Amino acid sequence: MTTDKNMKEILLDTLDNLSAEKEGDLERFKFSLANANYEKKTIPKGQLQEADDRLKLVDLLCEYYKEQGAVNVAISVLEKINCRDSADKLKEARKKALGPQQTPETSANAYRVKYREHIRNKYSAIKDMNARLGENVKLNSRYTKLIIVKEHRHKKQRENEIMASGRRHEEIISNYASSITIGHLFELDEDGQLPQIVMLLGPAGIGKTLTAIKIMLDWANGELYQSRFDYVFYINCRELNFVSEQGSIEDLIFKNCADQNAPTKEILMNPEKLLFIIDGFDELRFSFNQSESNFSSDPCEKQSVEIVLSSLFRKKVLHKSYLIITTRPTALEKLKQCLEDGHCAERYAEILGFSENAREEYFHKFFRNEEQAIKAYNFVEDREMLFTMCFIPIVCWIICTVLKQQMEAGEDLAQTSRTVTDVYVLYLSSLMKGHSSNSKQQIQMNLKGLCSLAADGVRRQKILFEEDEIKQHGLDTADSLFLNENMFQKDLDCEHVYSFIHLSFQEFFAALSCVLQKEETTVEDSETILKNVKMLLKRDTNNGNYSTLTVRFLFGLLNDERKEEREKMLSCKISPLIKETLVKWVEEKPTVSLFSYVGKKMTSYLEAFHCLYEIQEKKIVQSAMNRYTRLILTEHNFTKMDEIVLSFCIKHCCKLESLCLRQCSFQDEDMPRPCKQPRRAQYQHEPHHSPIYQLCQALMAPNSILKTLNLWKCRLTAAGCGDLADVLRTSQSLTDLYLYNSVEEAGVRLLCGGLKHPNCKLQTLELDSCRVTAAACGDLADVLTTSRSLTELILGGNELGDSGVRLLCEGLKHPNCKLQRLNLESCRVTAAGCGDLAAVLRTSRSLTELHLGYNELGEAGVRLLCEGLKHPNCKLQNLHLKWCRVTAAGCRDLAAVLRTSRSLTELHLGYNELGEAGVRLLCEGLKHLNCKLQNLQFCDCHLTAACCEDLSSLLGTKQTLVELHLAGNSLGESGMQLLCEGLKHANCKLQTLRLKACKLSAACCGELSSALSNNQLLTDLDLNDNQLGAMGIQLLCEGLKQPNCKLQRLVLRCCGLTGSCCGDLSTVLSTSQSLTELELSYNFSLGDVGVQLLCEGLKHPNCKLQILGLGSCSLTAACCGDLSTILSTSQSLTELELADNKLGDSGVQLLCEGLKHPDCKLQKLILGYCDLTVACCGDLSSVLSTSQTLTELGVKWNNLGDSGVQLLCEGLKHTNCKLQKLHLSSVNVNEETQRELDAVKKRKPDMVIRIWKNW
Repeated sequence: MTTDKNMKEILLDTLDNLSAEKEGDLERFKFSLANANYEKKTIPKGQLQEADDRLKLVDLLCEYYKEQGAVNVAISVLEKINCRDSADKLKEARKKALGPQQTPETSANAYRVKYREHIRNKYSAIKDMNARLGENVKLNSRYTKLIIVKEHRHKKQRENEIMASGRRHEEIISNYASSITIGHLFELDEDGQLPQIVMLLGPAGIGKTLTAIKIMLDWANGELYQSRFDYVFYINCRELNFVSEQGSIEDLIFKNCADQNAPTKEILMNPEKLLFIIDGFDELRFSFNQSESNFSSDPCEKQSVEIVLSSLFRKKVLHKSYLIITTRPTALEKLKQCLEDGHCAERYAEILGFSENAREEYFHKFFRNEEQAIKAYNFVEDREMLFTMCFIPIVCWIICTVLKQQMEAGEDLAQTSRTVTDVYVLYLSSLMKGHSSNSKQQIQMNLKGLCSLAADGVRRQKILFEEDEIKQHGLDTADSLFLNENMFQKDLDCEHVYSFIHLSFQEFFAALSCVLQKEETTVEDSETILKNVKMLLKRDTNNGNYSTLTVRFLFGLLNDERKEEREKMLSCKISPLIKETLVKWVEEKPTVSLFSYVGKKMTSYLEAFHCLYEIQEKKIVQSAMNRYTRLILTEHNFTKMDEIVLSFCIKHCCKLESLCLRQCSFQDEDMPRPCKQPRRAQYQHEPHHSPIYQLCQALMAPNSILKTLNLWKCRLTAAGCGDLADVLRTSQSLTDLYLYNSVEEAGVRLLCGGLKHPNCKLQTLELDSCRVTAAACGDLADVLTTSRSLTELILGGNELGDSGVRLLCEGLKHPNCKLQRLNLESCRVTAAGCGDLAAVLRTSRSLTELHLGYNELGEAGVRLLCEGLKHPNCKLQNLHLKWCRVTAAGCRDLAAVLRTSRSLTELHLGYNELGEAGVRLLCEGLKHLNCKLQNLQFCDCHLTAACCEDLSSLLGTKQTLVELHLAGNSLGESGMQLLCEGLKHANCKLQTLRLKACKLSAACCGELSSALSNNQLLTDLDLNDNQLGAMGIQLLCEGLKQPNCKLQRLVLRCCGLTGSCCGDLSTVLSTSQSLTELELSYNFSLGDVGVQLLCEGLKHPNCKLQILGLGSCSLTAACCGDLSTILSTSQSLTELELADNKLGDSGVQLLCEGLKHPDCKLQKLILGYCDLTVACCGDLSSVLSTSQTLTELGVKWNNLGDSGVQLLCEGLKHTNCKLQKLHLSSVNVNEETQRELDAVKKRKPDMVIRIWKNW
């Protein structure tokens, strides 16, 4: 290495030559030196003037820049004053003095190889916190990629992260647009600037140090920053706190090197090729308030650690070097102050934690045993909150450690860590053991502080805390793995706040605060705890509510069986003080939400199930669940944990007879997730279960008495059918299974395995729209030949085709087949399939009902079908052929069936173009003495008046026909006249006649009136959607008033009625001894006048009307006084429909007067969409508390407001209230109102409260 003397001599020789070569060059050299900033230093002019000879000038240069630095400065000055020959000579002299292999560049390059090897050896292995002596882990075999973002998050974004869980949390942290990798930290920013300083932020345990070490190792391995940095140095701030002696940048470099022979001066000659990683800035105990005059520009100058670091941060030394500084967010402001004079580009980057894929990768790296890794990861992934927590590397490590210890001890994770509470307790216990260096008293003080802070936050619904609040609870933020530091922009300043690393930890500690027993507990303390717990239980446990998890953890912490074990783990006593309150709350929780259309209410109710799962006490769970005989859950996306919980509760619900899951989805393990391979593709040997496996296990419990299972649009696939098959094999009670899912051929095959089992008791199987094809029909046929119980099979909406039907028929023809009802609607069946079905009809001893609608059977298909129907062995009673392309030609064959069939009683031919000829042919068969048909449906069959002569003749001769549907046919006036001839015939036995939208007018009402006055059997007449008008009603009423008329139900919806019509109807009401139902809705011109006229008849003592429909009749408050009088006097009226009328509050207030009358018999009142507000709710409440008959009230789609519904609740809670069903709109139900409704349900558990979604 060159000596100091050599360098000085070289410099002196150069200045001597400079003076000799050209006069004035030496003075220009001194002038340039005085007016330039070299190495961030300028020699004062006064001192340069005093250096009046070359020797003094050399000494001055070496004093300021050190010897090698002085030579570098001299070269720069010479080049600047165009003395390039002298500069080149100085460079050559320096090179010669150093020797051929010892230039600064070659010396530093040669050493770099040795340095890289040293760094590789030093950082290639890390030590786990709980590792034994000599145990190490290879860094690259453990390190897992972290999500790093280069943007500041807003306060709301951070709150969303804290509160989110499961997939939602993963989406939030993975979808930031500005994510970045460690390899891109020094790339150009948006403004084209190259950052010289990178601030790498993150809370405790997020992976800052491991990332810093990973950068060191990757650089040493030649994988990172190769062309950018010649040397990378790691500086541990925690260690610097203990350095008391003075040092320099050079000394910090020496600490990174293997020995003290490193060519540090040569290394320092190229600062632009140096990267310093300052790890843990937040741990430094320095004030950094040093005066600028104290800063050093010499990397070899010894100063205090604080000054050395300040000089580096402010770029007073090595200003071209690069820095990565890791810190917690709390120290960010302080760091920025340290950097503010650096005048260089900076980059902000924050570590968020592991993505979902990274979490899975970490588990595999940690366990190194694939079977254990899969088992542990699946266990955590199934528990949503636990899976969420693993985004934090230190939490992930602790959870892996805890699970590995349990596995190695031979313990069953499903038992030792069954609940979320179990794992959180184990996690806390592990941390407490990890802080064994602290005194037991200190650990307990920290635990107490965390509990009190968490409880305070939950009470005030607060998740972000000021620093003063943290200190008030006796906490030290620097020593807590549970608290996270956050900094947000606020006006022109920044606010500093703290949070728990996730809301779940806050809620866990809040729950602990309620159950940890103090050494001395006063009566007042106990009362306060009970009061706080009752307040928590009152809150609606919706998603995102601050107390949801707290209540779950309360239940989990109070499990009797594990109480002693947990007390030992936490070194604290657990008080059972609040257990009775919790049990009472869950046992009395109303069931209203299960029958609600609003998804969030369903979620609220599932929270109660989660609580029961956490406590794991059979007696308590059964007591709470045995209230249910029927469960309906709608539109809920079940997480894995939801599935486990639901299954657990159903298993302990010993009285459940019906379970319906509508449009619910389950977390499918086979469903591809973004950037992730399906698990089965990765691990073929792994035991696999469908998403409904847990549910099916519960249904197979010996105590299950479930009869009906409905899984409607639940995204169930083939895999689920295997588990359902197991249920079919074992259940002694299941008789009805409804599946509306894409189970396909594979699913049906698996299902059939269970259906064929001799223990299977299933009677009804619905596979509607399940993507079943012909390939599955062979399996279904096998079921039909073996099943002793299956009587109904619904296969509508599947593309079975003729080939599928052929296979199916093989089973149907088997003598052991017990099927009675078969639905093949919309199954792509054609004429070819009808031959096989005919063979079934000829041989089946059980088939009585066949649905073939929406298949293009055509003439040929009907002909083949009829061959079977005519066979004497055919037992079919009910045949549906709507929309089957049946024409007149097919009617000839059907007529032949009608003449011969001994069993057929119901025939549906709607939506076929039968026409006049077809009806004539059918009527010939219908009139035959052997015909047994009772119900005939011709809806939308292109019938005209010409057909009615044959139908009329039929009515006059047929002794069995009691129901005729002719809706949607253009019969007109002449057709109706012909039809009435048959109705008036003495032999006519018709009881029900449907004539909706048959283009009838007033002109036909005279004949119809005459028919009514003569026919004593007709009881149900539907004239909906025919423009009869006032004249038509007047004529009709003449017949209705006759004593021979026995009509009970009359439908006149949308018939163009006006107010004047109602006088005639009123007379009918006052005279008819049979009319009990009158439907007048959608007659928009009826109005108040019409209702006032109607009321005259309704008041008559002879009036027998029970049901009156007046929806959408343009009514106002003006008619409500009259209706009120009816309500107070009528001895028969039990149902009143007034929806979609502008009655307003005043109108309903008038109605309420009648409703409160002791003689009022009304049972059902519908007031939806009637412009009601809170103003009328007091009156309705009064009705509810006094009426002895009202059992159903509909007030949906009104602006009652929450206060209005709460007023209704007052009446509902009254002991005299007899209401059984209430219809509301979701817009009128907030959290407080829902609590009131829950209180109603608590008192009256049989009441059904249906909350409708808003339009």
